[in-house]
Amino acid sequence: MAWSTSQLAELAGTTLKTVRHYHKVGLLDEPERTANGYKRYGAKHLVRLLRIRRLVDLGVPLSDIPSVETADEGAAHILRALDAELAASIERQQRIRRELAAILDNRASIDLPTDFRTLPDDLSEADRSFLLAYSSFLTPSAMSAFQEQLAAPRSDVGAEFDALPADAPEDVRQRIAERLAPEVRKQQEDHPLLHDLEAASRRGAAITQSVVVQAVVEFYNEAHIDVLQRVNALLSKDDAAET
Repeated sequence: MAWSTSQLAELAGTTLKTVRHYHKVGLLDEPERTANGYKRYGAKHLVRLLRIRRLVDLGVPLSDIPSVETADEGAAHILRALDAELAASIERQQRIRRELAAILDNRASIDLPTDFRTLPDDLSEADRSFLLAYSSFLTPSAMSAFQEQLAAPRSDVGAEFDALPADAPEDVRQRIAERLAPEVRKQQEDHPLLHDLEAASRRGAAITQSVVVQAVVEFYNEAHIDVLQRVNALLSKDDAAET
């Protein structure tokens, strides 16, 4: 007893369209036809179709199936390449699952770069934004230093700086700058990599500067920027006095 195309497709767990496509690309031989023109398939066609489907399910492209079936070194190369692709895909999926687990455990971590899960929950929105923006150019070692810096307990003046309104008066800005300058100096000493962002960048100087400038302008208000300028002026004055 022979089968029709639709019956063959059903036996092989595929579709009529797929069988016809395999005929078209030369993977499956056309069967003989009956006197009335109908195709009649036999067991050899079924076995061939099942073999094709197995290779397709393994991820072998249709164009590579003839080469894989030769069982020579070329076939082994194709299968090894496919195995490497699958290994990379599995690793990527496992990484995604780890990240999803971290986000489910701590929703705030969605705002942090990959693998940054140890930062304080009360990290300011601006610091989170800076961290993400800087991850686009900092080297891994510089990012680790940045993470270590942000993981330190927030000082009172740091918290006051974060909460600084754009219309903060002159005396408040100066007072915060004077209190903040020693902390910035200590951070520079503890994390020298972050003292020169261009040197710690894996991008060019121009793109590094553009990210830093845009981030400062967009994530800080007028008072924040003014305080940072005052801090830089105080540090520069101290450096000049020591020389």
